[in-house]
Amino acid sequence: MLPDDIQTQVLDLLHHRTSRLADGDPVAEPMVSTSTFRLGDQPAPDAIYGRYATPTVQACEARLAAVEGAPSLLFASGMAAIAGVMLSVLKTGDRVLVPADGYFHTRVLAGETLAPLGVEMITVPTREMLGADLSGVALVLVETPSNPALDLIDLAALSGRCQAAGALLAVDNTFCTGLLQRPLALGADITLASDTKAAGGHSDLILGHVATADPDLMERLAATRKFTGAIPGPFEAWMLSRSLETLELRLDRMCRSAQAVAERLASDDRVAVRFPGLSDHPDHALARTQMHAPGFVIGATFPDRAAADRFIAYAGCILPATSFGSTHTSADRRARWGDAVPEGFLRLSIGIEPEAPLLSAIDQGLTAV
Repeated sequence: MLPDDIQTQVLDLLHHRTSRLADGDPVAEPMVSTSTFRLGDQPAPDAIYGRYATPTVQACEARLAAVEGAPSLLFASGMAAIAGVMLSVLKTGDRVLVPADGYFHTRVLAGETLAPLGVEMITVPTREMLGADLSGVALVLVETPSNPALDLIDLAALSGRCQAAGALLAVDNTFCTGLLQRPLALGADITLASDTKAAGGHSDLILGHVATADPDLMERLAATRKFTGAIPGPFEAWMLSRSLETLELRLDRMCRSAQAVAERLASDDRVAVRFPGLSDHPDHALARTQMHAPGFVIGATFPDRAAADRFIAYAGCILPATSFGSTHTSADRRARWGDAVPEGFLRLSIGIEPEAPLLSAIDQGLTAV
């Protein structure tokens, strides 16, 4: 069960609109599709042009703020959110520290797109982040758990190091969402996520967001979004608002089933399992204190590529797909994308299927390994 403060977040999320309704108002969030507004002599800054803000985007941001516990800004994708953070805080001569074993597009953005503009990228494996040299580093961007190896970072300890070094700490919280982990409460300056994943949860939208309690940072982020045109359209924002209302329910089943699946896979000597909810994970103790639940993503290494492919094929209900966090259980063999993992490594994202038939499918897949 979620802690009391998180349950209060969920209540605020669900009743963000209903608590303000007048008689005769529609209960569901309306979708306002507009690019322009009627202007008066002194137009409000959020009612000038659709690239600046729209009512449906703002309504979604208010729901995200309930999840994060801080003001939130919606972006057209998770990568747009990451780019928005980097463009807002980095300048020529700055250094940015990113995980060497994290999402590779983050490294491409910093190392190829921003490098010619005079930004230096430093990469350090996730497990070595706490001991990294932060001299001259302006921004530290981390993932915890990391993607795809599921290593954890002590965010409270890392935030202390960043503050002492004068660096901003941004946390990619896509694996957890603000309901399973609260980076800002642990000292991070910024949290961000790809809402394409669990927040959206239905494999039908591309979105991301950034949250921060620092008003100056939020102003810079909003300006970056405005001038790069990275705001999403009202329809995608409306879809995310709708999905957020069931986020807690989906996460509850996904996390419970992930624990059962991880234990079942770990009982097979041919499979090496990486999951923060298992006692043999090196960061299991940290997961119990830093996360409200160990998540819904499992790393499973099979003997070789062929064995991993057979497992997916024979499991039946496991979809081969490269995203995660959706209602359906999926698997992605990450070596195909160049991640430094064995050929037989699968990133399993557990969906909302009933647990018993899901475990039966896992057993069926294991018979083919």
